[in-house]
Amino acid sequence: MKLKNILLSTALLATLSACEDMFEPAQENNRGIEEMFSDPNYASGLLGYGYAMLPYDNSSVSDVATDDAVTNDLTSNYSKMALGAWSSSNNPMEQWQARRATIQYLNTFLSIVDQVQWSATTSTNQMYIDKLRGEAYALRALNNFYLLQAHGGWTADGQLLGVPMVFEPEDKDSEFNLPRNTFSDCVNYIFEDLDKAIDLLPLDYANISSNAELPVKYQQIGAEMGGYNLVFGTYQRGRITKRIAEAFKAQVALLAASPAYRDGSGVTSEMAANYAATVLNRIGGISGIDPRGNTWYMNTDELDNMGSGEVTAEILWRGNRTNGDADWDMGITQEKNNFPPTLYGSGRINPTQNLVDAFPMANGFPITDVNSGYSANNPYANRDPRLTEYILYNESEYKGKKIITGLYADSENKTDDGLNRIGTSTRTGYYLRKLLREDCSADPSSLNTKYHFPVRIRYTEIFLAYAEAANDAWGPTGNGGNTYSAYDVIKALRARAGVGTDNGDAYLESIKNDKDKMTELIRNERRIELCFENKRFWDIRRWNLPLNETAKGVRIEQGNNGLIYTLIDVEIRNYQDYMHYGPIPYSEMLKWDNLQQNKGW
Repeated sequence: MKLKNILLSTALLATLSACEDMFEPAQENNRGIEEMFSDPNYASGLLGYGYAMLPYDNSSVSDVATDDAVTNDLTSNYSKMALGAWSSSNNPMEQWQARRATIQYLNTFLSIVDQVQWSATTSTNQMYIDKLRGEAYALRALNNFYLLQAHGGWTADGQLLGVPMVFEPEDKDSEFNLPRNTFSDCVNYIFEDLDKAIDLLPLDYANISSNAELPVKYQQIGAEMGGYNLVFGTYQRGRITKRIAEAFKAQVALLAASPAYRDGSGVTSEMAANYAATVLNRIGGISGIDPRGNTWYMNTDELDNMGSGEVTAEILWRGNRTNGDADWDMGITQEKNNFPPTLYGSGRINPTQNLVDAFPMANGFPITDVNSGYSANNPYANRDPRLTEYILYNESEYKGKKIITGLYADSENKTDDGLNRIGTSTRTGYYLRKLLREDCSADPSSLNTKYHFPVRIRYTEIFLAYAEAANDAWGPTGNGGNTYSAYDVIKALRARAGVGTDNGDAYLESIKNDKDKMTELIRNERRIELCFENKRFWDIRRWNLPLNETAKGVRIEQGNNGLIYTLIDVEIRNYQDYMHYGPIPYSEMLKWDNLQQNKGW
């Protein structure tokens, strides 16, 4: 279901209803809440807003504020933030206004959902109420999670605070000068909403073929197969399900159990691991890993044949696909922005040498290990295959041509793809490859666009969440009663990528009894697998790792005996230690004296 269409039709209905008499207009032409009770299309617009405002970026955005990437877009607010412009009044990471507004819509919807006439059939009406209420609870939890992630933090007096939690629709008589709830309270409230959603929603939206397949609670109220399929059938695919709500819960728990928050969150790594295991056990645990999940964005045979709301084995939840028809710009924007200049792109996202160095050798050893076989004079040889799949480096073969990022003297190889040649050239010596479709063309004379699927949750992310939490709770090979360990997960993900397959992943075997080294490896695998998916900034902060890593690149020049590789500093980052926790917006601090700011802001 295209949720944008829900909003559009709702707005249209509101507009038409206002024109009762164009010659004698009413004094008020705004529709009231009471009118929603008899107009489900109007009422569903509140929930539709919750979907339309989902806080997911469909392309790499915040990564340029981390050690993984820079951008050649000098107007980027994220880049400016990393260079020292971040403040409580200038915050590209702010979630306060949008999330609070969305929560207001969802609270309003929850206050009236059981009063709306969704269906003339009593049993079908009740099923609608259950499903829609479950969706609203899950969406409210998601919005509060993003608020908490962006604005939760430690105050100067040593409290770990979250955000003000609001559960009723606000009006002119509401108390707006609310203090922040504790971080722990916020997490518990989010869990409560997710548990309510899990209880109300189906595991997946699927049709049943007989009344005998109806859940018992709906058999008891006389529901019929047709009504159930209308409410919970395949037509509803793409909306939040029990499975998706469980994945949210795992994400929330991982944040709360992380080093930056665990001392005040009340959530343990054991809890986080078990919440992730609930999701993974539904697909068979390790056996459910998609063999091609690490290249989901270019598995075009799968992507182009997905029906409405369908997902692949890697994608747990996605948005509506975009292409070159009504959504023409979305269908080619990522390629136009990020292809190298010789492919008619703007080369916006430039992976750093820092990230390139994080990719191990194909034998599984880090490039800094004496057993790796790494050569600084031939740095891209025998590397983790994901390096070639995610990043375009000097002399990469892409779209039938060789991408030259080096500064070669001969005219044959001197192209605009070279380091800092023109405004759209790379600043680091690297271009983005991940997330882009190679079968797209950005050539203005022969444009062709292909489907893009905004992915909200990948199963790989949940596997990595389990590995991180399980290792912290039980060590590398402990499983806490589950059937797989952190070691098992990492071994399977690396094998899928083609890492360590020729030597039994000797490096992993050498550290599988060392919790600290396994922690480093898990974090590195997460960095690689989820690169350019807007995870790195939040991961650095929740792990309490340095934000100030200088973004590096490479200058490649021709020498008498071959190519010369010289590391260069590209951006000196300017973060302060207190910035591991984001600010409460300055405008809110001016308005409400019960709000307490995070330390340092």
